[in-house]
Amino acid sequence: MNKNILLIVFLLLTGYAIIVFSSQSSKVDNQWIYLFDGTTTDGWRAYNGKSLPSKWTIQDSVLTFHTDSELEKDMKGGGDIIYYLEEFENFELYLEWKLPQGGNSGIFYHLQEGFNTPYEVAPEYQLLDDYGWEKINNATLEEWQKAGADYAMYSPNKNNKIIKQAGEWNTTRIIFTPEKVEHWLNGKMILSFVPWSEDWYKRKSESKWKDAEKYGAFKKGYIGLQDHDSQLWFRNIKIRKF
Repeated sequence: MNKNILLIVFLLLTGYAIIVFSSQSSKVDNQWIYLFDGTTTDGWRAYNGKSLPSKWTIQDSVLTFHTDSELEKDMKGGGDIIYYLEEFENFELYLEWKLPQGGNSGIFYHLQEGFNTPYEVAPEYQLLDDYGWEKINNATLEEWQKAGADYAMYSPNKNNKIIKQAGEWNTTRIIFTPEKVEHWLNGKMILSFVPWSEDWYKRKSESKWKDAEKYGAFKKGYIGLQDHDSQLWFRNIKIRKF
């Protein structure tokens, strides 16, 4: 009788352990939050708006922005969007993107609404066709303006940087913690910096953000995608929180 009781207790405990382990494994496997999974634009809307601009659609499971490409001097923009269901503080963001020849866009984070434009308050991971932009616009870019840069603040390491030709898919990762920010492009880390450090404030004071009082001030906010008057394609947009 005692042996039977012990056996039952053992089986119950073993089953409980398996359930707990499975539950923990599931949490690890499912820690990514999909902001765009190729099936719906739920959760996205215009910056400072109430709905998704009509130029943003899904085509072949890709989040697509339709527009006629413009030269930089003719740029109008205004179609920036945000994922509004949740604000993020410390995170790893992953996405895949491609641009047309001369294409330009950006990824914003810690973005808050109520301002004229996202870039005056939010850090931006620059998306750019480095090869084609200069040719089309007959202009020369600074390194802090090129793909992968923390726009107008930190330049990517040219020795690590691999950028695909226009029309080809690139992968991006942004890792943000108060101790360190990392920008990754096509599997290579291309820059890192310490946010709100002495160096960070010095760069801000000497950059185009010197008069932007709220630039980089928010430590939590939305993820945003920039309309810079060129067609855009995004897929597999996902994030995990630290």
